[in-house]
Amino acid sequence: MKKTVLITGTSSGFGRETAKLFQQNGWNVIASMRSPEKEQELRNLDNVLVTQLDVQDSQSIEDAIKAGVDKFGTIDVLVNNAGYGLMGVFESATREQIQKQFDVNVFGMMEVTQAVLPYLRKNGKGAIINISSFGGIIGFPFTSLYASSKFAVEGFSEALSHELVKLNIAVKIIEPGGVHTNFRNGLDLIKNEIAEYNPIMGSFFSRYAKPTEHLAKATPEDVALTIYKAAIDESTQLRYVVGEDAQLYIDTKWKNSEEKFIQSVRDFFLN
Repeated sequence: MKKTVLITGTSSGFGRETAKLFQQNGWNVIASMRSPEKEQELRNLDNVLVTQLDVQDSQSIEDAIKAGVDKFGTIDVLVNNAGYGLMGVFESATREQIQKQFDVNVFGMMEVTQAVLPYLRKNGKGAIINISSFGGIIGFPFTSLYASSKFAVEGFSEALSHELVKLNIAVKIIEPGGVHTNFRNGLDLIKNEIAEYNPIMGSFFSRYAKPTEHLAKATPEDVALTIYKAAIDESTQLRYVVGEDAQLYIDTKWKNSEEKFIQSVRDFFLN
């Protein structure tokens, strides 16, 4: 009997590649996105339901899940991929920008998870896979809102994994590095008019890529494969790092004292 996966944010990047990979491996796929009317490729694949889901819209979450269950019978795996990135000077951020960052990356992800859990419980097993980032482990300058949202994803996922383990529902966290997807094209920058920050920003953005420029970056296909393996490996592994750059930064944090790690970030980007 075919298993079914619900994936949010499948219009591009990780979500699109993950939807295609699950479909190629014989799964039913509920490929959800904010604007399904624009989608052509996925809706031409067998056993793929393209449906509208905006993680900021409770009714669309409910409707997408109902449409998927009506078509395929149940949901076995949830991939919370939909995400939004905001960078810039925290002091200059508006309340609306702060709210949106958490509405999409945290509160929307939580609401989708809560809506899918009854189906996983009924099945007696399943998996929830949350897309984080190495930015969920490490806070860089000018990523305070994005990093804090992903830190929240990490804490939520870790705690929830303990809560669900006795129900045979696994929770997994995917931590990609600097992958080239439409995410960067859609990255929002906070408008800054506070002059004191300009030289600090100039230093950071001019040096951002240098510490890892010699390392191989993961592709969207690499991330999709990691997500798929996490869905089927039946292990207790919680975190899956994707990309040599992500591994470098995470190792730099965990294998050094906090004082040395903090100094290394400032030496990388500011000093």
